[in-house]
Amino acid sequence: MSATIPVVIGVGDLKNRSNRLEDAFEPLELMLKAITVALKDTGISTQDGKALQKSIDSISVVANWTWPYPNTPELLANRLGCRATYLRESEHGGNAPAELFDEAARRIASGESKVAIITGGEALASCKVSQYTRWPQIGCISSCEKVPSPGWTHVDDTTSIWERRHKSNLASNYGLGLPMQVYPLYEAALRAHRGQSLADNHRESSELYAEYARVAAQNPIAWTHGKEPDTGDTIGKVTKRNRMICLPYPLVMNAFNTVNMSAACIITSLQHARQLGVPESQLIFPLGGAGTHDYEHFWERSSFHSSRSLSSCLDATLAVSNVKTEDIDLYDFYSCFPVVPKLASLHLGIPIYGGKRPTTLLGGLTSFGGAGNNYSMHAITEMVRQLRRGNGRIGLVLANGGVLSHHHAVCLSRRPRGDGAPYPNRNPLPRHVSDAQPAIAERANGSARIETYTVQYDRDGSPLAGFVLGRLDENGSRFIAITTDGSTLKDLGSASEQIGKSIWVGSDQETGRNTFKILGSKI
Repeated sequence: MSATIPVVIGVGDLKNRSNRLEDAFEPLELMLKAITVALKDTGISTQDGKALQKSIDSISVVANWTWPYPNTPELLANRLGCRATYLRESEHGGNAPAELFDEAARRIASGESKVAIITGGEALASCKVSQYTRWPQIGCISSCEKVPSPGWTHVDDTTSIWERRHKSNLASNYGLGLPMQVYPLYEAALRAHRGQSLADNHRESSELYAEYARVAAQNPIAWTHGKEPDTGDTIGKVTKRNRMICLPYPLVMNAFNTVNMSAACIITSLQHARQLGVPESQLIFPLGGAGTHDYEHFWERSSFHSSRSLSSCLDATLAVSNVKTEDIDLYDFYSCFPVVPKLASLHLGIPIYGGKRPTTLLGGLTSFGGAGNNYSMHAITEMVRQLRRGNGRIGLVLANGGVLSHHHAVCLSRRPRGDGAPYPNRNPLPRHVSDAQPAIAERANGSARIETYTVQYDRDGSPLAGFVLGRLDENGSRFIAITTDGSTLKDLGSASEQIGKSIWVGSDQETGRNTFKILGSKI
């Protein structure tokens, strides 16, 4: 039986805080360093550690934002001197660490792999220091235009992932679709659905992120470690340094990705771990995982006050791991924007902040650091350390990608599964959620109501544009609309709730965009 029980035997994290050009290590080097730390973390001898390194037969890599290697797992295998036969690099998305971890545990349990490595890393801060980074508008990170250091691996195509993934669609015609724009649409809809005032909602987000900042201040890997943590008042107050990006989120409520970080995790079977002589106190047991994807086009989803993929992912992960919410002692919820941990907390019925324990182990993507797609790999490694120290018995990591598009979660424990069942042999969820899609009116005309909205601001604090997703009164069809009208922007950015208000929408024949004006008070 022990041959089919997966265990985590080593974890490693690395932070390169140096701003010197000579210390600008590329993501590949950071991953190798994190793997070295993870090998040492197993607690076995140096000689046995070298043998373990050579025996790695599975390498899974979280796709990085910094440097577009065409074959990262193969490059790692060559540098590690192992003959890994399973080489996989994820698609882009913050869900990838949990998904790869879950898959690796499954491969160990089925006997397809004996020793599996999961890793990822970013060097976006080094890119910025080198002054060779191209920055598109806030919320997007571009890869380095030139090699920041002569030692970096040569790649033929250095165009950023954002340029490679850009697709023309209905939302892009409005200049809408960036994370900094879409997550506020969810926050506004959730706020209205809960009956919160704008002030109460903003205070909640500020206190949530202040709690996260305090956690990051105690985490030596966090990018902000050693700095005085921001208070709720500091996070919530809009200033020149904490300017409003897209209502209701000022800068400090947006993910910060300019970091140099890497993390790695080693999984093998319980039987092999004992053969290697890994101390029993080092062994942490994956219990199960699950993940799914929502509709890629956010405007086609059924609602914005909830996330079907997020809630399905949490429910399925708990079920397949044979645990209940009350069994969970430790959480780390992905937190690129406050609405993600809010949705998770509300679904599980736990406090958004101020509970028995925070819903983060790291400190969130603002205070800990975004680390590109790799944030939740650091959450998994920290979960392992916390469980080893006896800070809890069972932990849950929720990873999120896209614009509330992709979700995967995993449960870990200090003990094997309580039901004696083997590790689940498959993801219990379908690849995509099945949900009712609203009719979409690409060109809308007539009276309508605001379903959700946001206002995007310039660097000087002036409003640039207002975005609305609305429903036509005539048939309930959903549409996207934009405004740059000063008086409408003033109303939309006011302290009163705009969701549910009557608007008049019309289609501009020249641009193909729908524009709108607010007509009256809330219906």
